[in-house]
Amino acid sequence: MKPFNTLLAASAILALAATAAAAAAQTYGTWNDSSSSSPSWQGGAGSNQSGPNATGSNIINGQVNLQNNWSNLNGSIDTTGSDATVTGSAAGNLVDITTMNNTKVQNSQIVGAGASIGSNVNVDVNNVGGNASVSNQVVCNGASVSTDPAYAATNSLQKCSAADPYSSINTNISNVSGNVAVQGSSLGNSFEADSNASNMPVTTKQINNSGVTSNVNTNLYNVGGTATLSSSAIGNTSQIIHYSTSN
Repeated sequence: MKPFNTLLAASAILALAATAAAAAAQTYGTWNDSSSSSPSWQGGAGSNQSGPNATGSNIINGQVNLQNNWSNLNGSIDTTGSDATVTGSAAGNLVDITTMNNTKVQNSQIVGAGASIGSNVNVDVNNVGGNASVSNQVVCNGASVSTDPAYAATNSLQKCSAADPYSSINTNISNVSGNVAVQGSSLGNSFEADSNASNMPVTTKQINNSGVTSNVNTNLYNVGGTATLSSSAIGNTSQIIHYSTSN
């Protein structure tokens, strides 16, 4: 099984503080075993799939967030002999599912209209002996499913009604010997799935009813290497990879 990279190629920040992933996993005998309690699939590609007779995982994840999730990072870094790294993040619902056998996943993630999700990063960085990076990522609902069996079925629903997935970076960076990267992103719903299973039905539905904002305000001065600035705001994003199973 190949590792699955996180959505925005620029940043691998999906170490978003404590990933509140409540996945209730259940192992059972065979896919056709009537005694096993399979999830009630809601139609689509994952419906009524029986799969091969083999042990497997039946994972049902239901997450609802109705409150604010906000992060503020204020600080300064002055004179380091090596690299300087600043990372901010905020999320409503996150789940990361990895299995090595036949798998059924039913995922439901909902953020209500009363929730506000955002992260502010305000930092000055000066006199860095190595590389300097400042990043901030906000996501309303995020799900990643990675499986390595003969059969993998996923049914996912994500709904973001938050007021404002909001990401903000204000930074001044000067006198850096190496490279500088400043990366901000804000996402409504994000879904990722990868598998080398011979049978991989996937049904995903994403509904975004929120304002998605990413602001990056940066001043750079005296950079010895490459300087990169990026900012993105995305309502819904999905990436599905089915690796070839042929020899």
